[in-house]
Amino acid sequence: MCRYAMSGPYKDIYACFDCRKSFKQTSRHDLAPEEYEKLENKCPQCASPMASMGKDFRTPKQSDLKQWKKVVTLYRHGITYHSCGCGAGYRPAELRELPEFLEQQFTRTRSEGERLLLRLAE
Repeated sequence: MCRYAMSGPYKDIYACFDCRKSFKQTSRHDLAPEEYEKLENKCPQCASPMASMGKDFRTPKQSDLKQWKKVVTLYRHGITYHSCGCGAGYRPAELRELPEFLEQQFTRTRSEGERLLLRLAE
């Protein structure tokens, strides 16, 4: 059985890319849908909006700038760590592996122009 299949005590993990920290926030299973929709997940330290990273996200050390750059790049490409608890799937371990990973992820689904724009945005 998947780890998160039963709502249980698991909270959602949100990351603040400005502070390079993550915080567990109230899960959508703990609130009524209309209350959850109103919830703004802002960083408790700097009040910037935080990114929903999924329950399987492992926060890099705050001083590890390369890992944070990798996490931000993955997030901007729509790749997070959401899963049912069976694992979010392969993610590159190091920043240098990221271009090849992204190319494999988007080769079949993006046009040549979109791939060029993604490379220019990095």
